[in-house]
Amino acid sequence: MQSAVNLWPLLGVVVVVAGFLLRANPVLVAVAACGVTGVAAAMPVMALLESLGNAFVKTRNLPLILLLPLAAIGLLERFGLREQAQSVIAKVRSATAGRLLIVYLFARESTAAMGLTSLGGHPTMVRPLVAPMAEAAAETQHGKLPERVRHRIRAMSAATDNIGLFFGEDIFVAFGAIVLMHTILQAEGIEVNPLHIALWGIPTAITAFVIHAWNLRRLDAEIKREVSAAKEAA
Repeated sequence: MQSAVNLWPLLGVVVVVAGFLLRANPVLVAVAACGVTGVAAAMPVMALLESLGNAFVKTRNLPLILLLPLAAIGLLERFGLREQAQSVIAKVRSATAGRLLIVYLFARESTAAMGLTSLGGHPTMVRPLVAPMAEAAAETQHGKLPERVRHRIRAMSAATDNIGLFFGEDIFVAFGAIVLMHTILQAEGIEVNPLHIALWGIPTAITAFVIHAWNLRRLDAEIKREVSAAKEAA
């Protein structure tokens, strides 16, 4: 007879969801979820504490990996990185926010397709460079921008990075999702070349590029319309 599966440890997932919905401290939520899961799985207290300690030791360098680049970018920003980026793009009279973001979308998707997923990102590229340059391009075309338009440009800059990375990395043959799909198919007796799986990601990536590029072209029209409406209202 097959033994019944104990589903009580999944209460830890409920604790995580509830904790984030209540906007509780993430560290406390994670520790509470581990405690609930351990108790539900009937783990001895010492074994539970040992597991938490081992996990902490293995990931203690993670904050440095995350914080050091942010500190470096913060220093660059403080000493004029954003202003310099805006100054450079303002000299290109033909540049618009939409055109600039289309170029970044192409670069982001192309590099991600080659496995260079770290050449971008919100904290390292979008906030200090891409978004300020897009704002400067829009200001060169239309003058002072309303706050609503600025936030719209920043949101589209972040979305452009997300879309370029998400659909670009699906083409890279060593991407984790492709390896996972290949492993599952192989376990089911279906022989498939990982390269073929990656190649079938190309039509999706091209389609995503075309659709988002069209949205970015529409962004220029939206900026022009909203700036004109703001000037008329003033």
